[in-house]
Order: sequence, then C-alpha cells, then structure tokens
Amino acid sequence: MTNLIRWNPFFDGFDDDWGFPSLALSRQNAFMPAVDVYEEKGNLIVETQLAGIDPEKVDISIENDVLVIKGKSEKRSEVEDKNYYRKEIRSGSFYRSIPLPAHVEGNKASAEAKDGVLKISIPKKDAVEPKKIEIKAKK
Repeated sequence: MTNLIRWNPFFDGFDDDWGFPSLALSRQNAFMPAVDVYEEKGNLIVETQLAGIDPEKVDISIENDVLVIKGKSEKRSEVEDKNYYRKEIRSGSFYRSIPLPAHVEGNKASAEAKDGVLKISIPKKDAVEPKKIEIKAKK
C-alpha cells in the first residue's frame, strides 16, 4: 500500500540546504500567496487571493520588470482559553516577488481588490526596434 502525502503549497517537507529539518519545518508558517499571471488586451494581469487582508496593508511595487507584493495580515482577536483541535488560520507578514514575462510600464499599473481577490493590471511596453547605427568612415 502506498502512503499518500497531501501537498501543502507552504511546506515542501524536505530539509533545507544545510540539512536542518527544523528550518524546513518553520517554512510551514510562511505565507506566500499564489498568483495567476496572464495577458489581456496588451496588459499583463496578476491575480492573487488575499481574503481577509486589508488592501490598505498591502504594498505593490514594480522595478526592473519584477512585481513585488508584500503586506501584513493581523489577527483580529485571539482567545487564549480556547481548546484548539486545529489552528491553521495564520497571521503575519507575507512577501511575493514575481518576475514578469515581458517588459512593462510599471508607472502605469493599476490594482483593485474585489471579493478577496487582488487584480493588478500592468501595461506591456511596446517592442523596441533595434536602432541601426551607420558607421562613418574617415579618410
């Protein structure tokens, strides 16, 4: 019989590069939001689910065709006397760096949050034609 292990996107189940399982286990608590990246009408669209996170606590930046999404999710309240059987709802900081598949005009990007989904629209740069440089020969 084969034992199946349920895939967890936040934990790879392996030791880290130095062989310390405790560091690998600490990755379970890390949060890196999943993203969808696609093209629509000349724009790159990046969508990520950030349900329960205040959009005002999310920072978005673009530099050198790399999109960075970072922010913080805070616990609203926690009751210490609860007898938890399972506690998976997390809080804390998150960070995601996404290399974009094309050159973009980051200063023209826009973002909107609706129903827990953050949608970022980034216009692609027009293809730059290579400039031909003629050589002037001196005699």
